[in-house]
Amino acid sequence: MRVAVLYGGISAERGVSLVTGRAVGAALVERGHDVLLVDTALGDHPVGVREAQAAAELAPHGSGPASDAPDHRPGSTAEAVTGEAVSAADVVFIALHGGAGENGTVQGLLELAGKRYTGSGVLASALAMDKRMSKLAFLKADVPTPDWRVVEVDSKARSRERSGSPSFSSDIPPSEAGGSIEELGGYPVIVKPNDQGSTVGLTLARDEGELAVAIDLAACYSSNVLVERYIPGRELTVAVLDDSSLPVVEMEPKAGLYDYECKYTKGMTVYTCPAEIPDETASGMSDAGLNAFRCLGCHGYARADFRLAPDGRYYCLEVNTVPGMTEVSLVPMAAKAAGLSFGELCERILDTALH
Repeated sequence: MRVAVLYGGISAERGVSLVTGRAVGAALVERGHDVLLVDTALGDHPVGVREAQAAAELAPHGSGPASDAPDHRPGSTAEAVTGEAVSAADVVFIALHGGAGENGTVQGLLELAGKRYTGSGVLASALAMDKRMSKLAFLKADVPTPDWRVVEVDSKARSRERSGSPSFSSDIPPSEAGGSIEELGGYPVIVKPNDQGSTVGLTLARDEGELAVAIDLAACYSSNVLVERYIPGRELTVAVLDDSSLPVVEMEPKAGLYDYECKYTKGMTVYTCPAEIPDETASGMSDAGLNAFRCLGCHGYARADFRLAPDGRYYCLEVNTVPGMTEVSLVPMAAKAAGLSFGELCERILDTALH
């Protein structure tokens, strides 16, 4: 098949998306597909897999997880999605993380163009990207999730581009955030942008001073900031492929939180798959991950992240509708434990777009 892989883009997760796109593209070429990679930050300028890999090798410091987006024209994403490369493709593999690639915007453009694409549709993508909306859906579906409050920041005081996360009448200003901490069980608390992924802008705040700094950091990425009850314990994830859960993966960072640096730096996290947890816990968490996937209306594949408390209770943090597909990513790890090679996994994901 002719496959267009959308990758790169202009979100805070651009660097990871570049790695994902190249890895997926190479795997699909090995499986016999005709693949072009399209960086949505550059418009309709497709490149072959070998060309993309060669460019990455020539610029190793500009193609890793922390890559900045190149100068781009307004409308470059729409140009890329509606361009000739995508139009000529039989199916589009979305390898964009964060921003327009994961919040339903790109999916909407592809819907209008009548193109088949991998992953979830417009509504599910938008719901999953908005952590507050996800949590509301989880509560309705009896998926346990940590308590939270949303802080609405003054967007006029911020210079960075932000997303369009909606505000509710129950949202609080930053000046009142400290007063709500007791409702969440006291310090420490997790502070993060309401609509970002890859733990971008995430902080563990241990007191009121750290809370203010954490809100300010998260506000660089979103007009709404989620303050969430901290669940001590273990970090685990449930990958879902074609409406079936894969083996649970545990992520154990060697120091601190499982944050952006630990996720994408080799050697900073120990991974165990299947996770060494009681069978009953693994089964319940798998069911909860699948339930979270379904209640948001997700399709194809996704990943539900959990915290497992010392008392054995687990809590769903969020669902990632375009999870990373790098050499240290969690979905390929879970698929391998289920007997699927990376190439087979990529092709299975591709197949879900066709039925």
